[in-house]
Amino acid sequence: MRRAYRSGVTEAEIIEFVRVRPARFKAPKHVVFGELPKTSTGKIQKFVLRDRAWAGAERRIQ
Repeated sequence: MRRAYRSGVTEAEIIEFVRVRPARFKAPKHVVFGELPKTSTGKIQKFVLRDRAWAGAERRIQ
């Protein structure tokens, strides 16, 4: 899917795009839009993303 940055792609469009390509069970159930937390060198802070994903969960399991 090639569109200009911030072109107004919706969550439903992304999920539908992924569902028809790989196996259906690999498609995401939801998509979150927003800025990614980065370090001063520009690397994505994955631990911050994990903390957000597990916020409110009783256990941190995969």
